[in-house]
Amino acid sequence: MSRRSDRITLQVRDSNTPDALVRAPPRKRKSEPFRKKTQPTAKKQSYEIQKCWFEDGTSPCVLIETPHKELEPADPSSFKQYRFKNLFIKTSPLPRLSWASSDDVWIKMLNKELKYVHDKSYLKAHPRLQASMRAILLDWLLEVSEVYCLHRQTAYLAQDYFDRFMLTQDDVNKEFLQLIGITALFIASKIEEIYPPKISEFAYVTDGACDTWDIQRTELLILKALDWTLCPETPIAWLKLYAQVEAQKDGHNFLVPQYSQETYIQITQLLDLCMMDISSLDFSYSVLAAAAFCNFSTFDVVHKVSGLTWESVSPCVRWMSPFMDTLRSEPKAELKTFPKVKTEDRHNIQTHVIYLDLLKKAQERRTDADCPLSPVALTALMTPPSSTEKPANH
Repeated sequence: MSRRSDRITLQVRDSNTPDALVRAPPRKRKSEPFRKKTQPTAKKQSYEIQKCWFEDGTSPCVLIETPHKELEPADPSSFKQYRFKNLFIKTSPLPRLSWASSDDVWIKMLNKELKYVHDKSYLKAHPRLQASMRAILLDWLLEVSEVYCLHRQTAYLAQDYFDRFMLTQDDVNKEFLQLIGITALFIASKIEEIYPPKISEFAYVTDGACDTWDIQRTELLILKALDWTLCPETPIAWLKLYAQVEAQKDGHNFLVPQYSQETYIQITQLLDLCMMDISSLDFSYSVLAAAAFCNFSTFDVVHKVSGLTWESVSPCVRWMSPFMDTLRSEPKAELKTFPKVKTEDRHNIQTHVIYLDLLKKAQERRTDADCPLSPVALTALMTPPSSTEKPANH
């Protein structure tokens, strides 16, 4: 019998993406608040991970460079290169599933890392906006999510929709940020929640700044700008997967959470804080979740549940260090009780703390210490890989 091993390869598919954004229905109430990026139609490449089997048992590392978005085709520096180096070079960490192939589920998740692209450089296209405005908006969205007992996945979907929508627009005025944010949360709630709040409730929390027609019109603009791609694997989705794989016991239903709720909410608080910093968009969602998980486990565990190498995770760990240091100086996150929310589900409800104050402290720590990655700073929580796990230099 031949021995088989997993290797991830890429197929490149060319597609012409329509460049014009279809506007709202004919009914006109206000002037259009958003303007799509003006650029000539360009032929874009989309990448897809596929599973291949080889008889020699090898599983080599794969280096992929993916062009991001043609902001200015004439300027080569406008192409941001996303590197997926040594990414998932082992077989799927998922256990055998009764309802699907674990390999297929794993590869579909990896493909979303290539399909759903985010980039903090969109602020360059919005000269009237600042990174602090995004942080204030996301802080407010987390607060609204807690008020309406929305799930963490809903809040993170809204963040993803907002950032990717802003990447498609030019020169958005700050007075429209609240409208875009609450509309993104409205869309996310319809995707994720069983009983989403009514549109009138989302309009109500804006205190008269937006009405239901504003949200409906903006919803159509966002959906068309995102080309109806609304199902990314968020950092929360990756984190839940990592935590469940680590805690999985033989014979237990993989869909039933087995990880510690107390530890989980502490990691999610770290992710919440990191998400508010626009520099978090420098990292893929899977790496962001893995780096957060590192702070509450060892790298050996992280490598086992994610397949990521230390080389892939360490830059994010370095960047995340001041955020973790800030949370260590604060009281630990505690589980909250919500009316009509079952005890076993309360860890999934989005919560809100004084994130803006914590963000300011974390950013000050980064400025003062320049985020050193040292054994003293990381203590036993950050265990680098053994020499046998480090990639060989070629």
